[in-house]
Amino acid sequence: MSSSFGTIFAVTVFGESHGKGIGVVVDGCPAGLKIKTSDVQMELDRRRPGFTVHTSARREEDKVRILSGIFKGHTTGAPICMFVPNKDVDSSFYEEIKETLRPSHSDYTAYLKYRGFADMRGGGRFSGRLTVALVMAGAIAKKILNTKGVKIAAHITRIGDVVAKPASVEKILDCSCSSQVVCADSSVVEKMLKALEKAKREGDSLGGTVECIVVNPPLALGEPFFDTIEGDLAKALFAIPAVKGVEFGAGFSCASMRGSKNNDPFIIKDGKIVTETNNCGGILGGITDGMPIIFRIAVKPTPSISLPQKTVNMKTMKEETIRIRGRHDPCIVPRVLPVVEAVTAIVLADHLLRQTAFSKTLEE
Repeated sequence: MSSSFGTIFAVTVFGESHGKGIGVVVDGCPAGLKIKTSDVQMELDRRRPGFTVHTSARREEDKVRILSGIFKGHTTGAPICMFVPNKDVDSSFYEEIKETLRPSHSDYTAYLKYRGFADMRGGGRFSGRLTVALVMAGAIAKKILNTKGVKIAAHITRIGDVVAKPASVEKILDCSCSSQVVCADSSVVEKMLKALEKAKREGDSLGGTVECIVVNPPLALGEPFFDTIEGDLAKALFAIPAVKGVEFGAGFSCASMRGSKNNDPFIIKDGKIVTETNNCGGILGGITDGMPIIFRIAVKPTPSISLPQKTVNMKTMKEETIRIRGRHDPCIVPRVLPVVEAVTAIVLADHLLRQTAFSKTLEE
């Protein structure tokens, strides 16, 4: 299994959905960075399940334990190990269906890859529960980026058929993180909530889209040809379970635009070179140009639904009908926001440290 990501700011994830807990080791964080346990806990609380009607009934405290790498409120330069125990676990249903493939889950491909030895309880290694590790690592990455004045914010732009209007950078940054549905277009929030409630009543689920912006990104981050910023961001974003699409700037709409409309004219503003528009999403040639990085992800509907679905029993090799029981989100989009911000911070922190290390080498 591939469990690590990053070159200098390297993140290694461990644990399973119904195992002892979820953990992460962050290597390469510079010494002397101020970190409090509450900095990490605040981010974990944003993705925690079980506290609204729109999320899983699984009630995990998700209290972080920092095991190493931080001493007297500062990073030491040693690997930072953080761990969150799994406490509210019910694996009974997964034992019942261990031979039955759940539609649109990783059951079949995991069986092919790991020959039946993978932990299937709660999705095991393929569960959204693993995003706890990403959020913990992202909290450290955000603290690094904060020293450079970088701000990262994600909000919901679509749930099901309910679509938000395009919002300004300022409105996205001002979104309330305490809202059940964080969306810069407040006029559609109630419609989104009603859509979620309807899907839950009907035993179904919804997907959606999330937009993320990075304000004041460091200039010239990215390592073409293969380690471009959008390339590494896309790889990290696709590690989030249920993400099925990523687009930057104008994205797929570029295909229907003329160059005269898609091109971003250069201008001078406050003595700096900027672009008049931002169809490129803050990235040119795989390198940040200083404009806000803007991208959107598509999140598929939660595959665990209570409606009957066609499937196959691997033991009997017969077709069956399955009804999935358990505690599941009717829509995971609201809980994806802190995860998207976290993986974005991880990628940017890694590239920032790569660039800084290279600059110091030149100076020496």
